[in-house]
Amino acid sequence: MKGLYKKSEIWFAVVWIIIYVVGSSIADNISSIIGVEKSVTFLWNIVLAVILYTFVKKNKLQNYYGLCAIKYSAKRYLYFIPLIIIASVNLWFGLKVNYSLNVTVFYIGSMLLVGFLEELIFRGFLFKAMSKDNVRIAIIVSSITFGIGHIVNLLNGNEADILSNFSQVCYAIAIGFLFVTLFHRGKSLWPAIITHSVFNALHVFANEAALHKYQIYVSTALIVIPIGYSIILMKTLPNGEE
Repeated sequence: MKGLYKKSEIWFAVVWIIIYVVGSSIADNISSIIGVEKSVTFLWNIVLAVILYTFVKKNKLQNYYGLCAIKYSAKRYLYFIPLIIIASVNLWFGLKVNYSLNVTVFYIGSMLLVGFLEELIFRGFLFKAMSKDNVRIAIIVSSITFGIGHIVNLLNGNEADILSNFSQVCYAIAIGFLFVTLFHRGKSLWPAIITHSVFNALHVFANEAALHKYQIYVSTALIVIPIGYSIILMKTLPNGEE
């Protein structure tokens, strides 16, 4: 793994994106086959998280990939209020118990790890590798790749219709843009990791019927808020090169 990293950080990132997306799809399908949703996925995510964190720590890349403390005051982030709004979207229409206790535990555990993995892979590995040549292109590619990566829901036979999955891809791109802005400007991945993890984990309690009914409004909010917040952060946080 270290050999590939030294040879090409971009290919290192691409390989891990493929491993993550394909592996997660397979793990989800196996979980469904054995009748315990997210059980295998949870174990798969644990293995990936341990491998990647060990690699980063062993090579002393914590600061480089943003696994470090937040450097600036909460005021510069508007006290993270927009992130709290985004993270709580699945509770906007109330709470609902959608799964059995064991599936709920596996689901929450898996989704918390997904936040860490996707941020480290897309915002950490891919963005940092590409930003060496062109930061703007790196931001665009990282955001779009993150959004397209959510097409895995279609491959997994997600019950949502095509329009729902398409809207998810669109707002994932917007949120991906926000997260890469947070990392590039703030130097820490943790705001993005925490927001991403909570957003995903709370989906287990979402009122799916209401979210689907008001899908156009929710999707619009999840596009407008991240883009608007990103613009504000570009003014309140130092340039990423500083």
